[in-house]
Amino acid sequence: MRRRFVSVVMSAVIVALSLCILTAAPLKAAPPTMADERAGHPRIVAAIHSLDDAIAYMNAAPHDFGGHKAKAIEECQKAIKQLNQALKYREVKDTQKMKGK
Repeated sequence: MRRRFVSVVMSAVIVALSLCILTAAPLKAAPPTMADERAGHPRIVAAIHSLDDAIAYMNAAPHDFGGHKAKAIEECQKAIKQLNQALKYREVKDTQKMKGK
């Protein structure tokens, strides 16, 4: 008799927990991060890496590429800044979209 009572109580607990889980509000997704944006835009990340590599190459070069070295490095740095801002913009827009704005 006691075993049967324990079995009935345990079954009721399992059913109650199952109903709680099934009726619980769904969890909201976390807002996107810069890492998420980087993962979602691999070509932009590759471009940033290529520009970093080009800057390192030009800095290590023994010549000034006909007087264009300093300006080329400066423009590559500007391009990297713009690409990072583009990724940041996507992060902000995706976050706003998730919040319903």
